[in-house]
Amino acid sequence: MANNNFDSNITEKLARVFLEHFDSERVLSKNVDTQMLDGKFDPSTGDRTAFKRRTDFVSKRTPDGDISATTSTPITTGKAFGIVQDYFTEEVDFSEAEQALEMDQEDQLLAPMATRIKTDVELDFAAFMAKNSGLLSGDYGVAISKWDHIAEMGAVMHAHGIPMDGSWCATVNPFTQRSLASDQRSLGAGGPAGSLISDAHRKAIITENFAGLKVMTATTLDSITIAAGADRAGTLASNPDVTYVTHKDTMVQDLAVTGFQANLVVQAGEVIQIAGRNRLNLATRKPIIDETASNVLYTGVVVEGVTLSGAGAGTIKVSGPAIFETGGAYNSVDSAPVSGDVVTLLGSAGDIIQPNLFWHKQAFSIGSVPIKKLYSTDTIATTEDGLQFRISKGTSFRENKQIVRIDFRPAYAVLNPFFAGQGFGITP
Repeated sequence: MANNNFDSNITEKLARVFLEHFDSERVLSKNVDTQMLDGKFDPSTGDRTAFKRRTDFVSKRTPDGDISATTSTPITTGKAFGIVQDYFTEEVDFSEAEQALEMDQEDQLLAPMATRIKTDVELDFAAFMAKNSGLLSGDYGVAISKWDHIAEMGAVMHAHGIPMDGSWCATVNPFTQRSLASDQRSLGAGGPAGSLISDAHRKAIITENFAGLKVMTATTLDSITIAAGADRAGTLASNPDVTYVTHKDTMVQDLAVTGFQANLVVQAGEVIQIAGRNRLNLATRKPIIDETASNVLYTGVVVEGVTLSGAGAGTIKVSGPAIFETGGAYNSVDSAPVSGDVVTLLGSAGDIIQPNLFWHKQAFSIGSVPIKKLYSTDTIATTEDGLQFRISKGTSFRENKQIVRIDFRPAYAVLNPFFAGQGFGITP
């Protein structure tokens, strides 16, 4: 029989064990910004909260230092909005939880529950990362097979001026690790000996530092199958809005297109390229030149799926907008896209695409939304980096039984899509 204090402390006991197992299983969510969003959500904010984006400026050059004829750089502050997601919930009959505690089998009960919520959250978050990553490394759809291809990700981050004030990460399909092992056997899985990071995280690490990246494996990478349709090239149907003020809060740009395959299905996560518009280094605002002395063309990632019309026309929303203003502090391309520019959806019909990911830690954020208390025995458990769970014991009146439930409600934010990208191999 349970001890006299069992009813009052069951959720506390379960919380301690659940949190330990959940935290030990995390990989992707341990390598982005995380925070507890207490006080930032209420009925007035709806399903989102705002994070300020960093500002940038344009310097002036004069022979004598007299700037009286110039104008000051306006301070334009953008906001990144965190979008509240659905609840992730696990439940179990109270009798099973009680028996597990009495028999000292909390681990056997809670480990699978923690693994399931962790897996579902990281699957969801990985898909969010893939469709909101603004950069591209390698040839779209080509599998990574060499360390050269990993180095390309690091080169893309360097060339785009991504700051080194936070960790750079990359994650690849587990089978990619086999290909890399045959290319370089001295780089094995696992973090440094004695590392304090979780066991699952440690085992996911292939190397702590290669081309500036911590390279890991993950089974939660998202994948898509490109829909039927041979004609995946079209043109811009009108001049897109290329001002920063329009895009500063969403970093999503509308591209009106035409001339594609009739009724083409465009999926979130696909990559679109605009011919003749070249990417800029976000620090120097100069064109990026690759190892072949060629400009790097602008690409954007589709954030929302859309089916084009019978004329192959429609609006495609892309993450990482093409910004161009005269003397602009936030330009991302060397010239403005205009109506008639050729645009191409990369890849071919039937291709199964599973992008590897690379990112700066401040590219994305995952936070937990405080969950209201139930009329039950509740315990709030919080990881060291601020992700919060509610563990509750109460009565399910309709079913005439008692249950224990565990709830987590996250919010995802894109802090800067230009700090992350989809990574692929390079065609020989």
